[in-house]
Amino acid sequence: MIDSADILPVKPAVAPPLDPEFRPISAANRQYRKMVEAAKMRLPLAIALERNDGQTSVFRTAILPPDSGRDAATRQYVERLVKFLLWQIGGWKIIVGGSREMGDSLAQVYSRTGARAFDVKTMEQVYEKSFLVETLDYASAPVARESSVALGGHLEGCRIGFDLGASDYKLAAVNHAEAVFTTEIPWDPRPQTDPDWHYRKINDGLKLAARHLPRVDAIGGSSAGIYIDNKVMVASLFRGVPPHLFEQKIKPLFLNLRREWGVPLEVANDGDVTALAGAMSLRENGVLGIAMGSSQAAGFLDAQGRITGWLNELAFAPIDYNPRAPADEWSGDIGCGAQYFSQQAVVRLAPAAGIDLPRGQPAEQLKFVQDLHQQGDPRPPKIFETIGVYLGYALAHYADLYDFRHLLVLGRVTSGAGGDLIVRKAKEILRADFPELAQKLSLHLPDEKSKRIGQAVAAASLPRLK
Repeated sequence: MIDSADILPVKPAVAPPLDPEFRPISAANRQYRKMVEAAKMRLPLAIALERNDGQTSVFRTAILPPDSGRDAATRQYVERLVKFLLWQIGGWKIIVGGSREMGDSLAQVYSRTGARAFDVKTMEQVYEKSFLVETLDYASAPVARESSVALGGHLEGCRIGFDLGASDYKLAAVNHAEAVFTTEIPWDPRPQTDPDWHYRKINDGLKLAARHLPRVDAIGGSSAGIYIDNKVMVASLFRGVPPHLFEQKIKPLFLNLRREWGVPLEVANDGDVTALAGAMSLRENGVLGIAMGSSQAAGFLDAQGRITGWLNELAFAPIDYNPRAPADEWSGDIGCGAQYFSQQAVVRLAPAAGIDLPRGQPAEQLKFVQDLHQQGDPRPPKIFETIGVYLGYALAHYADLYDFRHLLVLGRVTSGAGGDLIVRKAKEILRADFPELAQKLSLHLPDEKSKRIGQAVAAASLPRLK
């Protein structure tokens, strides 16, 4: 018997300067797959996720058979893979094809009383169905049933674009493709319990932007969270609102704003709008966008410039096998993106860099670190280099599950010289450990204004004029 620790976790070839215990999932999974390929026996495994309207995504892999001496590693490999897929794609049903043992194990973990209870309850809230884990033989696993739609790119007329973050509310007034007014309004929506406060704050911002336009033809918005048909299904910005008021007033918030303004109004996940902003600036498709702000937002436009209807909530997607990895404050799970690609990551790493942070909100603490960096303090670079190592290894994992050629990195964490360090270090990791990906992927860091405001302008392009 060989203990699973011999397989997972695996030390990276390049350790993050401030996190020597980081164990990238991409490196460990690569090693596990090599062991499967070398094994005399292997089991094919299909993991299917069904979401709204019967849409189904299927991921196929192979695992070591039971009693191989590596059962713990296999369970960890499959569970972390399912966790990633669930937040990448979304679904109210997981169908496991090919392994009764894996199906039974996942059914225990992904239950209302299991370790992934948060994930189960959230998916039930998103899709308004009871969560299920079903096991079939491999041949009976469902076939993929996907859909995709074009996203945005409409800049004719007079438009307002907004981007709702946890620390600021960005706005843009766009007149025939020209941003004639942009601003950032500091706010702290998460502790607010009154849904009317949220409605008023958002509406006041729209009115501010409208003063800079001769008229308003359309409104487009981006916001952290999960949105289906412009309804708020799950969003951390509104976590302070009691459930019954969330259902009554937050869920239809943007539909009510559309009714009040009387113009086309579309809202999309901020990650998808990040990818849209990248595609618009690069004039390319096949874009994965990552915004490092109060949390991690992600979005994906396929090779045809369409969104897939996936959740792309990579803030909850695991990238680290370290058993002592930091825990996400909301879900309680460890090793997930929000703790590696956000203001939270900077705050978490600052003590290891020898920086005593002032009291305040994470956005204020991030600015403190960035100001030190700008002043030539030798400590902040290690923070951004550490995030860059995280990103390089995470990209290798993302590339196993997304077909993209361009990565756009933006958000408040990438402002200033820190963004250049993050991207430079990520490229270094790809060249050193994943040279085939270094040849395929292009990493892009927009200019300073686009990092902060470009998303609001891209959001303005979401609605199609009637």
